[in-house]
Parts: sequence; C-alpha cells; structure tokens
Amino acid sequence: MTHPTAIRRQSDRLLLLDLYCCAGGAATGYHRAGFDVHGVDIADRPNYPFTFTRANALEHLADLIGTGEIRRYAMVHASPPCQGKCTLTVGTNNSRGWGGAHEDLVIDTRTLLDATDLPYVIEQPNGQAEIRKDLTLCGEMFGLDVIRHRNFELGNWTAQRPAHIQHRGRVRGYRHGTFYDGPYVAAYGNGGGKPTVPELQAAMGITWTDVREELTEAIPPAYSEFIGLAFLAQITAGVAA
Repeated sequence: MTHPTAIRRQSDRLLLLDLYCCAGGAATGYHRAGFDVHGVDIADRPNYPFTFTRANALEHLADLIGTGEIRRYAMVHASPPCQGKCTLTVGTNNSRGWGGAHEDLVIDTRTLLDATDLPYVIEQPNGQAEIRKDLTLCGEMFGLDVIRHRNFELGNWTAQRPAHIQHRGRVRGYRHGTFYDGPYVAAYGNGGGKPTVPELQAAMGITWTDVREELTEAIPPAYSEFIGLAFLAQITAGVAA
C-alpha cells in the first residue's frame, strides 16, 4: 500500500528511509531514481553522501513509528546485517568461529516495517533464507563487472521480476591455489587475487568511498535505481488511474 502522502507530493522528490545504510550504495541508486534519502547506521559513516543519522536502526525506526514521523517517508529500504549467513562468507565465518558473531535482524526489521504500513524493501545476499525473494538482481543485468547476486523482499508493493542473464565467464581470482581469469572482479574479502580499490569502485559504480570494507558491503547503485524507478512508475500509474 502506498501512503497518501507519497501521492500528494507529486511535484517533490519523495523521501526514502535507508536503514543499515553503510556508505550509501543503495541510497545513491534511489537518489538517481528520484528520491531524497535519509540514512541510518549504528556506525559512523562519513562517506555517506546524503542526510545521515547515527543510531541503532531498529530503535530509530521504532521512534519514528511512535512519534508519527515515519509518515514523512514514502518508502523504506533496509539491509540488515547478513555476514553470518552469506554464502560468500559462511564457511570462513564458521571455520574461524565468526558464524555466531553477526546479528540476524531480518525478522525484527520486518516486524517494524510491517507496522509502518509503508512500502518497503529488505535486501539480503544469497544464503539468507529469512526473506522472500521477490527480486533477484545481478551485475550482469546492468553491464557491471561484478556478479553480486542480491535478493529483495518487497513489502506492500510488487514489481516485475527480471529474467536472470547468463554470466559471461568466471570471477577473477584464486580458487584452491589456482588462478582463474574472467570478466568479473570479486567484490568481497581481500587477498586471493581480489581487485584493487579503483577496480572495485569501477566495477560497482561507486566512486565516493575508497574504503574497501564499505565497497565490499555495498550493493551497486544500479540495483536500487532499478527498484526505485519501478516503485515510482507504480506510483505514477496509480495516480493516473
């Protein structure tokens, strides 16, 4: 369901709340689609390119609901911590005793998002079984030099699921001591033939941060731009109807 405020503000940029925002990969895509964005993260994010609040995301969202300030927003995006179950890191996490060190906040996040009655998006990597995979996006769909599959649950709205495009080859790097070349760079971890920071920035389409950790945790802005445009098209169609 789209809140009436979102429809009344046709001449303005709609406001989106970006929870667990990291350095702003998702935020930049939504901004390009036509939103203004407010980010929230428990860590300081000096590279975040939009309005930022340092806070516990769940507590901040609960406060917005309690005060009614949540009605300022047309949509919410959330990327809860995922390292404990991500298929790219779960083996390493378990072998080093890290698997239980990362919080899984998907269920608590969804509960609060449902309480907002606003359209929302929850983003997670492959391996996270707690979300409904309404959209699965891949860098190849947008001509990027990363694969970086990401799944998105859409709450209170829907979007057409794009077809997955066949990959052009391998991800460049070492596997079990053997180096493999390929058209994609590995946008996670360090060592093992991983890309340089400039290579990673170019592949992801992220130029405003050169912090490797932020780059490896981000989603490419092309993904959220696609989602944001789909949502705005649905709003426009609803108003026209």
